[in-house]
Amino acid sequence: MIQFLQQMINGLSLGSIYALIALGYTMVYGIIKLINFAHGDIYMLGAFTAFYATTFFHLNFFVALIIAMLLCGVLGVLIERIAYKPLRHATRITALITAMGVSYVLEYTMQYFAGSDVKTFPTDLLENTAFSLGGVRITMMQIYIFVITIILMVLLTYIVNKTKMGRAMRAVSVDEDAAKLMGINVDTTISFTFFLGSCLAGVAGVLVGVYYNSINPLMGMTPGLKAFIAAVFGGIGNIPGAMIGGLFIGIAETLVTAYGSSLYKDAIVYVILILVLILKPDGLLGKNVKEKV
Repeated sequence: MIQFLQQMINGLSLGSIYALIALGYTMVYGIIKLINFAHGDIYMLGAFTAFYATTFFHLNFFVALIIAMLLCGVLGVLIERIAYKPLRHATRITALITAMGVSYVLEYTMQYFAGSDVKTFPTDLLENTAFSLGGVRITMMQIYIFVITIILMVLLTYIVNKTKMGRAMRAVSVDEDAAKLMGINVDTTISFTFFLGSCLAGVAGVLVGVYYNSINPLMGMTPGLKAFIAAVFGGIGNIPGAMIGGLFIGIAETLVTAYGSSLYKDAIVYVILILVLILKPDGLLGKNVKEKV
């Protein structure tokens, strides 16, 4: 039982990070029905921003986190304006291919400037004292991940449900043309959605980089796909669903590694995706919406 509880703690740590990335996927899809495959590389850029801020400029963790968050948010807006806005009314496959192209541009541009070597954060960046509760070991880094994730999720929920911009986001997701008639600036709303989602991905990148102390220019590919699967599992376009999906994927991956083999930790995620698409294509909290032809 102690080992199971320990793996649950580890799974919640990993799942919290997947949830942060999945929220960006699900918000963008909910607004403009675009699967932004470049989102995982925004996560990678967040990790590198914090790495350079802490290594070369000797900033502390929280300052580096805020800088990475804001820089990734601005980059997300720029990508939307340059790559996605001109294709907003194009076919979905066109936008999807463009998103994949943007992903490769980000990956190999970073590889060109930063090199392909694995980089590590300063070891004294954060205190990582471990606590033992009934035999279950919890580190300060895991506590940081839990607390930061919960704060950001509560803040996001407040923005979406209680603010004027949040109401605009919900209106645009339901009917873009009707939102325009109601005086909502659709372009600003979509850009703000990309900003929020990219900020969350940047934070996830920083947390992963510090937690595993290993980053590289291609680090966003696999977590990005897993976060997308988490969004599909929870019901893509549904914010609570993305949170639940991220936590579920993280726990499932950790349990498979602990009780099976690390060789299967990636495979189980794709098995979950196949089962969801077969049994409940709309996801756990998704709704079956009929489209007019």
